Amino acid sequence: MAQIFDVVVIGAGPAGYVAAIRAAQLGLATACIDQWKTPQGQYALGGTCLNVGCIPSKALLESSENYERVLHKFKVHGITATGVKLDLQRMLARKNAIVSKMTAGIEGLFKKNKITWLRGHGSFVSGGTTWKLAVTGAQGAEPIEARNVIIATGSKARMLPGVEVDNRVICDNEGALAFEAVPERLGVIGAGVIGLELGSVWRRLGAKVRILEALPGFLGAADESIAKEAWKIFTAEQGLDIELGVKIVAVRKSKKSVVIEYIADDRSTKTLEVDRLVVSVGRVPNTDGLGAESVGLRLDERGFVDVDKNCRASLPRVFAVGDVVRGPMLAHKGEEEGVMVAEIVAGQHGHVNYDAIPWVMYTAPEIAWVGKTEQELRAEGVAYRTGRFPFAYNGRALGRDEPEGFIKMLADEKTDRVLGVHALGGQASELIAEAVMAMEFGASSEDIARICHAHPSMSEVMREAALAVDRRSLNG
Repeated sequence: MAQIFDVVVIGAGPAGYVAAIRAAQLGLATACIDQWKTPQGQYALGGTCLNVGCIPSKALLESSENYERVLHKFKVHGITATGVKLDLQRMLARKNAIVSKMTAGIEGLFKKNKITWLRGHGSFVSGGTTWKLAVTGAQGAEPIEARNVIIATGSKARMLPGVEVDNRVICDNEGALAFEAVPERLGVIGAGVIGLELGSVWRRLGAKVRILEALPGFLGAADESIAKEAWKIFTAEQGLDIELGVKIVAVRKSKKSVVIEYIADDRSTKTLEVDRLVVSVGRVPNTDGLGAESVGLRLDERGFVDVDKNCRASLPRVFAVGDVVRGPMLAHKGEEEGVMVAEIVAGQHGHVNYDAIPWVMYTAPEIAWVGKTEQELRAEGVAYRTGRFPFAYNGRALGRDEPEGFIKMLADEKTDRVLGVHALGGQASELIAEAVMAMEFGASSEDIARICHAHPSMSEVMREAALAVDRRSLNG
């Protein structure tokens, strides 16, 4: 007889494992199905994010930034280093060790919370009083039953038609984290988060990087003033070669290189020859093999699971969270949805405020924002006021040799309620948390301006931006 669980989560990425942990905390008999395997063939929790996404990429970003600091930035501090060498294999080993520690940590949390980890591919078989599922692994298909199902199968890299990714010469995000040597010439298709972060890593380590982007504008999702300043920093100051408005015609791989043929923004045809190519043109929901058709689970035209505001799917007692549903593909958004759904299943009132989800790009300088952009407010006809303050006027930023960028705050013209905050600069990923909390509690810019911020600290720039909304910044 098949095991029956109160909750079965399909997928153990951030959305899935957090949903499982919260469900178990609430006293529900919980299982989590996942099929991820390491290159060594071992099952591992954490999904794309922990294994080949957020965590390893941030480890390499930190290592590459340290390498660049030693080579180029320590002199201003009176520190001169000679004989500096790059040990790429040790750098990659450090990255892998962090991943192993994090995934093992999730396994420990599963044991602590008495969550059953089912190793294999999870899919729907049939419905009824309970949902019948199959866990397909090395030993075949094992039947289980669930009173409630949470789909958290995540996303996978979008492929370009006719371009075969082998993760050796032509890579997606996974292959780009594991080059055996620094390529002399690196091509990147896509100037989004993944393209910019990984392109930055290998540029710092010595590669000549060229990024090709289909869209005519840079960082279209970001506030226009942030995107404009970031473009100047990344291209003019850091030497990242980015070409916008291109159309890829063909990608040809030889034994020694990759040739990309494309139509440039001026309609001329160009070719780019590189040693390695990274394809980072977005991600698509991972619903293949889920068995949606077996039970009538509704997917939209792009393959996302169709859900309501509380992540309920089209079937009773079936939910979906994370990258596999509408909204930004952000790990922390998926985690919040996982908590919400687990609490709803347990009879509580789970909730996610989608207007207060932060976005972060871990470039150098970092980019982070929450809420509306200035162009969105104009398009919606919302009257607002703007406050902006540069890091160049902040003593802590100067001490850290991170004077680039600024924080901008947007507040409602009549109520002064904060509508959006946008940051470009050192530690932006940490500083944005204050803005998220302020928006979650419906704060005004004056509320932030009247909070005492430690001096000297990078956070003072947030306060000065809030003061600037009322044209009364103290240090600018």
